[in-house]
Amino acid sequence: MKEGIHPSDYRFVVFKDMSNDITFRTRSCAAAKETIKWEDGEEYPLIKLEISNTSHPFYTGKMKLVDTAGRVDKFRSRYKTHRASAPRAEEGESNEG
Repeated sequence: MKEGIHPSDYRFVVFKDMSNDITFRTRSCAAAKETIKWEDGEEYPLIKLEISNTSHPFYTGKMKLVDTAGRVDKFRSRYKTHRASAPRAEEGESNEG
């Protein structure tokens, strides 16, 4: 392994999957703004995840839409207004030559 390019500040960190509230503890050097009290009574940095192996369709085998930030609803509302303002072709009209 090449010397001097890897971080040296690894510590225990708790990751929390926000879509299903599952938490797991592992070693990481990722920065965290929050902390959480773990099962062993110690307090660890907390990193929140949108999706993990416990909620990803590839690992679970279930197709489930995870939309924690409302992105799908925002897209649908934008598309709805765009669709309503677009001119519609009259029935029987054709754009061909």
